[in-house]
Amino acid sequence: MLRKLKQAVFQVLESSRKKIDFKNINYLPRWAILCFDSVILLTALVVTKIIIGNLKSGNVYFSYLPTGQELIVVLVNILFFIFFRTYAGLIRHSTFIDAVKLFLASATTLVTTLAIHYVFFLFTEESIFLVPEILVYAIVSFCGLFLFRILVKHVFEEYLSYQYEEDQINVLVYGTGENAIAIASALKSEKPSRYKVLGFIDREGKNKSKEILGLPIVQLHRKVAVTLRAYGAQALIIADNKITKEASIAIIDNCLEYNFKVFRAPLISDIENNKSLSNQIEKIQIEDILERDPIKLDNKLVAKEIYNKCILVTGGAGSIGSEIVRQVANYNPKKLLILDNAETPLYRIQHEINQNFPNLDFEAIISDVRNREVIDEVFSKHRPNVVYHAAAYKHVPLMEKHPSQAVFANVVGSKNVADMSSKYEAEKFVMVSTDKAVNPSNVMGASKRIAEIYVQALQSKLKKENKTTTQFVTTRFGNVLGSNGSVVPLFKKQIEEGGPLTITHPDIIRYFMTIPEACQLVIEAGAMGNGGEVFIFDMGEAVKIIDLAKKIIRLAGFVPYKDIDIKVIGLRPGEKLYEELLNDKSETLPTYNEKIMIAKIECYDYATINKLITDLTASAKDGSKNEIVLKMKDIVPEFLSMNSDFERLDKKIV
Repeated sequence: MLRKLKQAVFQVLESSRKKIDFKNINYLPRWAILCFDSVILLTALVVTKIIIGNLKSGNVYFSYLPTGQELIVVLVNILFFIFFRTYAGLIRHSTFIDAVKLFLASATTLVTTLAIHYVFFLFTEESIFLVPEILVYAIVSFCGLFLFRILVKHVFEEYLSYQYEEDQINVLVYGTGENAIAIASALKSEKPSRYKVLGFIDREGKNKSKEILGLPIVQLHRKVAVTLRAYGAQALIIADNKITKEASIAIIDNCLEYNFKVFRAPLISDIENNKSLSNQIEKIQIEDILERDPIKLDNKLVAKEIYNKCILVTGGAGSIGSEIVRQVANYNPKKLLILDNAETPLYRIQHEINQNFPNLDFEAIISDVRNREVIDEVFSKHRPNVVYHAAAYKHVPLMEKHPSQAVFANVVGSKNVADMSSKYEAEKFVMVSTDKAVNPSNVMGASKRIAEIYVQALQSKLKKENKTTTQFVTTRFGNVLGSNGSVVPLFKKQIEEGGPLTITHPDIIRYFMTIPEACQLVIEAGAMGNGGEVFIFDMGEAVKIIDLAKKIIRLAGFVPYKDIDIKVIGLRPGEKLYEELLNDKSETLPTYNEKIMIAKIECYDYATINKLITDLTASAKDGSKNEIVLKMKDIVPEFLSMNSDFERLDKKIV
């Protein structure tokens, strides 16, 4: 009933907006506020007289009109208004401080008038005021002033809320803890508000029939989507900072299935004061629903590996390399070298590091790992202690068309950087590899496997020669969400264009990891490695690409196959339905980090692999595509091409 009355009032106000526009009403001048307060004081004095008069005996005459002496109380009150500057605050933005000022003004008025009364009585033995009247006046005047400000503030808030109601998203807040309450309170007070909070969802069911901030606490007896529909909510804000990853994924999946939006609230301690809270409430991203627990780094081990050392990152402007650069920069290296042959991306990461780490000594180097002389010059000049080798060509269809470039960049480039690391006695060489190197089905994967073989063989050779200055470590992981050319940015771009989303096969599956997670594991694996290891990462559960496409469509607020279509276009050259982190002959050993394992892989003889790579390089310079791929298959017998023109070459090997 009260809500309907409010709506009726605001509809009247809305109909006369040309005459009364609350948004554009200027703030009242201070003298006007002082006048309003004075009127309230006079009213309070009359009310006080009525109260005192009703308490008097009916036979005694009592005037309800204020006398000149009683008006002294109002005058004293006004003087203390001026002293405490109670009129300086904006009524529609009244705060606790304004209430304190009013209380102090009323309290000092009470004390002063009592003092005047008793001093006058001391000298004249006559009463200038009635003491009960002064006490009642102090209470009534303070209450009147306080309620006036609350009423004005409430009217403005309700009117503005009504005005923006059409643009607001009705939400339920998941959680009843301090963080959830603080987020909801901030959202309610924000004007204009993007979200209208309808209530709180209590996952534990301990607060039945209670309210928070005047809003109901909803018991989660059914699925979250059913609860949202029952309360007329359009979205859910997850503000429970104690919720588990599994529970969060289940809630998000349930909401997306029924086309409800899901947002994630920041921790109240992480809120940026210069940004509106609405802009810090983030949409759930696909990274948030990977079925894997968050990764925890051994920061002490990593800091020991990087702190006060010269670090070189090849491919440092790429999606993986640039994230390694960002994370390494946090550990205060002595010098950070960022090497890449792509000018514009290198400029971007240089500018970013300049902005975020102004005191860091770093250098951006335009160079190509394929050029042995230039790489020798870089190592000779800077003598890096730790090398993260992320430079590579990685796009499967392109490398299938240009196998010579895969050999030059991925094989020769890796050999050059590894050789220079050994020559100039770097402490650690960490190579970023891929799960496509396992039982490779394409040129790119085979080229990365050959690079792995060479690095392992080089480490074995150096150990036999008692030259163990440099420790060579290989890291291997699957697809990375958000990396250049990966499926997620492609899907997002296709959604922006109105669809359809294209997948190569309805049954294709992949392992996914976020860029920061992958780089964290690369850095930690590099720190724990003693040389010769191939580290593989726990990629979580395999994801069906068609399911990923549906989730991304729902996260964007659309319905799969209705708003945005999904189209199957067929496997690309060299692409297989699933990737592996190990081949059938390999085993794994655990490490102290359950997300990182060591693969036990057969090591090749250095002289043999070096000769094979020399021959492969010669073919890449002068030979045909078939000749190059045949030599790659000689080095990696498990390399069996799929959906490729090179499939016919497998039969020749057999």
